[in-house]
This record gives sequence, structure tokens and C-alpha cells, in this order.
Amino acid sequence: MKLAGSFVALITPFDSKNEIDEAKLRELVSWQIESGTDGIVAVGTTGESATLSKTEHRQVLEIVIDETKKQVPIIAGTGSNATREAVALTEFAKEKGADFGLSISPYYNKPTQDGIIVHYSKIAEVELPTILYNVPSRTGRNVEPETTLALAGNPNLVGIKEASGDLEQIRKICEAKPKDFAVISGEDAQTLEIIKLGGSGAIGVVQNEIPKEIKTMIDFSLAGDFEKAREINEKFAKLMDLNFADNNPIDAKWVLAEMGKIEYAVRLPLTEPSEENKKRIRAELKKLGLA
Repeated sequence: MKLAGSFVALITPFDSKNEIDEAKLRELVSWQIESGTDGIVAVGTTGESATLSKTEHRQVLEIVIDETKKQVPIIAGTGSNATREAVALTEFAKEKGADFGLSISPYYNKPTQDGIIVHYSKIAEVELPTILYNVPSRTGRNVEPETTLALAGNPNLVGIKEASGDLEQIRKICEAKPKDFAVISGEDAQTLEIIKLGGSGAIGVVQNEIPKEIKTMIDFSLAGDFEKAREINEKFAKLMDLNFADNNPIDAKWVLAEMGKIEYAVRLPLTEPSEENKKRIRAELKKLGLA
């Protein structure tokens, strides 16, 4: 199964009691499929995995897999800063029928590069195709390009979601990686540049809001038509930025609430966007005809 195209980093909707809203979650999954999304990432960072209990984590994944009905690939968030827990989540995802795992590099404990290699090598033993996830702004430790390339030789480690923001680092990986190792954009604003460097798509936040448009943009870029892709990118560039005005997924959930897709609810310590950012979001959605 090729890792290419537009993948949504799906939010986890909550109800007025701050519990998982299964009906809304199913609606969001169905809408993504109808919109042509190439795959769905469940219980990643955008899905508020950090504040879901282990039971809830598994519940969300089961709901998404059930609702998808094998129509598109499922990428299960399986990351943890504890290697044993990451392995256990990967085993669960494989058992339930996920197509890929997405595992963030260990956060908070800041392992060495050797530690990162051992961590992912243990996960790979589960034999679920797994995507590395490098986001040093959240983990406190960059996965160096040499580390990524060392791991890329493992047949069960099939790609990397790169959210380092360092295009030079990403260029090095794209130039030296094995042919079948996918480099996926993890920064919405950098998707086109990463595809130009040799990336094969994006796991994005903005796909929650405009899945069809971003799918079209990525399809154009993968076909080499960067002029048409750039037109779409420029149209929605401000929305992409606003999704991170406070923090992800605070603003993305506010956008979806303004669009009438969900009730606004996040788990503490996340709260609402600032009043100024609420105004900016409303103005942009009105301008785009999405409110």
C-alpha cells in the first residue's frame, strides 16, 4: 500500500460532557471519505491523544476503523515516550486492522539518537508498517536525518512525517532515502515545498476543514502542476496559519465548530482560542465562504 496523497490528522470530537462524541466522529470520517481523502490518521496529536485515556484511545481507533470499512487506509497514532507502551499500542492497532502506525519520537525524556533508533526498532518488531513522526517543537529532540536514514532500512518502518520545519534536513532525507520510504509533510504550510523535494503527500490539520480542496492541491503537486497547486495553497494559506494561532487543535476545532461540524470542546489544559483569534477565524471563514 503506497503512502502518497492527502491524509487527514483527524480531530477527536467531544460532547457537552467532554466525552467522545461517537456520532460526530463517525460523521467526520464519512465526510472525509466522501471528500476523497486518501487516508485517515486517528488518535494523533490533533486527535488529542495526550489527554485520552488508554481505553478512549482504543475506542476512537475502533470507531474510525469500523466507520471507514476499508474504504481508505487507516493510520493509527501509536506513539508514546515509553517504548513498551508504544509497542503495546502498535500491537493493538495491528490486531484491530489498522494499515499503518504513526509513532511520534519519544518526548520529554529526550533520548539520544541511539535511543531513538532502539525505540523504533522495538516498534518495528510488531510488523505493522509504521511511520516515524518527527516534531521537535513538541518532543524537545530532533530526529536527525542520519537517524531517519538508518531507520529507513528497516522494512517495517515505511516513512516519516516530517514536522521539523527544516527544509534542508528534509532535502537530505529525500535525496538519500530508499525508493520506497515515504517522506510526508507534517507542516501544512510546507507541503508544496516538501513535495518538490521528493515528498509524497501530507498528514495535515487543514484537511479537517477543506479535505476536497487539499486533496486537489496535493494531486496537482504530485502530478508536477505546481502552478495550479500554488493557487489553491495561496487561497487557504491564512486558514492554515490560523489553525495554529493559539495551538493545535484549539483553533482547528474552533473552525469546525464555526462550520457547524462539531460542538466546540477540548480537553484541559487546552482551552478556547483568544477573543482576537476567534474574530480572525470568523473573518477568514466568511471570506472563504466556509462559515
